Amino acid sequence: MPTSWWIAFNALVLFLLALDLGVFNRKAHAVSVREALGWSAVWISLAIGFGLWIGQAMGRQAMFEFYAGYLVEQALSVDNLFVFILIFGYFRVPPELQHRVLFWGILGALGMRGAMIGAGALLLAQFHWIIYLFGAFLLYTAFKMAFGGDSEIEPEQNPVIRVVRRFLPLTTKLHGERFFVRESLSPGGAVRLVATPLFVVLALVETTDVVFALDSIPAIFGVTRNPFLVYTSNVFAILGLRSLYFVLAGVMGKFHLLKYGLAVVLAFVGLKMLISEVRPIAIGPSLGIVAGVLVGSVLLSLVIPPRVKAPTGD
Repeated sequence: MPTSWWIAFNALVLFLLALDLGVFNRKAHAVSVREALGWSAVWISLAIGFGLWIGQAMGRQAMFEFYAGYLVEQALSVDNLFVFILIFGYFRVPPELQHRVLFWGILGALGMRGAMIGAGALLLAQFHWIIYLFGAFLLYTAFKMAFGGDSEIEPEQNPVIRVVRRFLPLTTKLHGERFFVRESLSPGGAVRLVATPLFVVLALVETTDVVFALDSIPAIFGVTRNPFLVYTSNVFAILGLRSLYFVLAGVMGKFHLLKYGLAVVLAFVGLKMLISEVRPIAIGPSLGIVAGVLVGSVLLSLVIPPRVKAPTGD
């Protein structure tokens, strides 16, 4: 890809983020479902428009690959959002501060995703057999997602918190939107810079995104090997992650079968990687299968009630 495309795309992303935080969300406020739906429509429309431009500039095949990568990343973000909900609830982050944490978390995620995508593209170019390793890893992840059960999230046991507490003094009180404040940790003590609980939450959000990227990035390489398409589809999915969070925060429990749909998607992409040299699957059918599985799992979640666990006796 021409270097100018990379520069122009990243400049566009920075402009959109500056417009978001500096104009539309300058003041901290609780994001309503209606507002989140509006912003979700904006980000999805931008992704669709960019995909159409890809079709004009790079051809129809590239356009389908972009849309498939975007759909896979957006779908796999659902589990990420669920963890965000648990983290915000555990640290009692007020709704009006959650958008700011997600904004800076996603800004950091863009840089980390770019580095991981670059490393993945370099590995695939130098060592083609890595594609089989990616495929096997996705099959393992799919099995674990479908049959591994629901594990409890314990933020206090997260090693990131231990690292932050070891190297940075922390205050136990929130100070509005600020991640760092100057205060005395003891009566009469020296005033120094300390991290607020909001910074701890931000660190957890960042590391959570890295963990989930280990699944999503190999999955996108399963639908396209073009680093520009992998990166841009990833970025557009991440940009819409905040508004999607506020849309789904209140209805996550209704889509109880979605995790099985995600597991099927991961298994399909992993299998597609493993048989890519023997029987390659075209991007058109791949996009249809991914979309069909995700829509089907959502519809089935609405039709089939969740299984109620029987109470255990003493």
